[in-house]
Amino acid sequence: MSILPYFIQNNDLAGKDVTVLGLGKFGGGVATVRFLTERGARVTVIDAKSAEALQESLRQLENCSDVIFQLGDQSAELPTTQLLVANPAIPPDHGLLRNAALQQIPITSEIELFWQLNPGRVIGVTGSNGKSTTTAMIHSILKAAGHRCWLGGNIGISLLPELDQIQSEDWVVLELSSFQLEALNRIQASPQIAVVTNFSPNHLDWHQNLEHYRQSKQTILRWQTESDVAVLNQDDPELQTWRTAGSILTFGTHSDLSPDLLVDQNRFLLKDQSEILTPELHVPGAHNRCNAAAAILACRAAGIAVPELKLGLESFRGLPHRLEFVGEYQQRKFYNDSLATTPESAICALDAFQETPVILLAGGSDKQVDLSEFAHRFRSQTKATALMGQTGKLMFDSLSEPQGSDQKYGAVISQPHTSFENAFRWAFQQSSPGDVILLSPGCASYDWFSSFVARGERFRTLFQQLSEKDGAD
Repeated sequence: MSILPYFIQNNDLAGKDVTVLGLGKFGGGVATVRFLTERGARVTVIDAKSAEALQESLRQLENCSDVIFQLGDQSAELPTTQLLVANPAIPPDHGLLRNAALQQIPITSEIELFWQLNPGRVIGVTGSNGKSTTTAMIHSILKAAGHRCWLGGNIGISLLPELDQIQSEDWVVLELSSFQLEALNRIQASPQIAVVTNFSPNHLDWHQNLEHYRQSKQTILRWQTESDVAVLNQDDPELQTWRTAGSILTFGTHSDLSPDLLVDQNRFLLKDQSEILTPELHVPGAHNRCNAAAAILACRAAGIAVPELKLGLESFRGLPHRLEFVGEYQQRKFYNDSLATTPESAICALDAFQETPVILLAGGSDKQVDLSEFAHRFRSQTKATALMGQTGKLMFDSLSEPQGSDQKYGAVISQPHTSFENAFRWAFQQSSPGDVILLSPGCASYDWFSSFVARGERFRTLFQQLSEKDGAD
C-alpha cells in the first residue's frame, strides 16, 4: 500500500523538491502545482508538450514562485526530487515513472493527493460511458436535498484547492477514469458509494490489454468494506460478475432480473418500497434514463428521500459537450456530443434520435477499439454521415461491403474529410428542414484537436458563424 510521505501527511512541504510529470490542459496539473507551491515546495514541471500548446495552463501559473518548467522535451531526465506527481494520462510504462521506481522515489497523482487528505464522504462513479452525466446528476440531487457537496475528478474539476473547506459530513462526488482508478489502486482506495454505469473496451492504447483496463476499473469496488455500497448496471453482463465486500444495488430495464430499480420508459420503479418516480428529464435518450437510475440508487444509498430525488433530476439540464443542444438554424437542430469519445456513447446518441433524421459527424483519433458496430449503426440509422480524422478512413474501408436491407434512410456516407470545417459544411449540405445535425464522433479528438472540449467549441463556433451569416444576408 502506497502512503503519502510523512512531509505531505503533516502538511510540511516547505523546501521539498517535487516533480510534476504532465501539466496537461484540464486543470488537474495546474491545481497540483498550485497546491504544492502554496505549501512551500520547489516544483519542477515536465511535459513533452510545448509552451505554446500549454499556454492556458501556464497563464494560470504565472503568479506561482519556485517553479521550473521543462517543456517540449521528449527525452527529459528526472531531476533530483523527493516526490513525483504523475498526470493520470501518463502511461504506466513511461520512462520517468520507471526511473522513479528504480530510485524508490514515492509516486503519486492529483487524485491520490486529494483522496488521502480529503475528510469528506465519497461517491465515486466510473464506467466506459455515461459517467460524467451520472456524476453530475448525483451532485444535482444532493444539492437539491440541501447537502453540502462537491463535484470533481475526471469531470474536469480538481478539488485540491477546496480541501480546507471540505468537512467530514460533506459528500464528495467524483467521476473516476480508468487512469485515476489505476492510481488509486496504489493506495488501496475505493469510495463508500461506488457506481459503475457499464463496461466495454476503451483506452486500449493506454492499457496494455482489455484485462488491464478491467482490473483498473474494478479498483472502484476492490477495496470497499462491508459498510460500503456498490451500484451496478444489471443490464450489462460483464457487471453481473463483479463483486464487492459491501452491499450491491442494481438498476436495469429487464423486470425478469428483478433489479432494485427498474427503468420502464420514463418511470423508475423502486423495488424496496414499491415507489414509482416519474421525473421529467431534460436530457434525451434511453441511456440517460439509465444514468438517472444509477444516480437515484447512489443517492438512495446516501439517504436521500424520493421527493428530493425527483427535484434534483428535474433541475439537471445536462453537461456541455454531452448531447448539448446548440441551436436551430433553418429548421435544423444542432447537437454537440463531442464528449462521445467511444463508439458506445455515439450509438446511444443515435438511439436518442430514432424518430428524427440525423446527419452525423463521426470519427477522430484511433484508440485501438473496434468501430465496426458503430459503422454499422450509422449506416443503418443516419440519413448521412460525415467521416473525419484517423478513424474516418478505417470506418470508410469497413463499409466497402454491400449495404444491407436494414437501412432506415439509405445513408449517404462521405469520403473521409480533410478538416472539421469541410465535414461540418458537407453535413449541412446533406440536411433538410426537420433534420438533426449531430456531432457524436465515437472517437477521441487528438488527431485534429487538443481535447474534446476544443472540438465541441469548434462545432459551436461553426454553428454561430452559419446563423450569423444568414442574419447578415
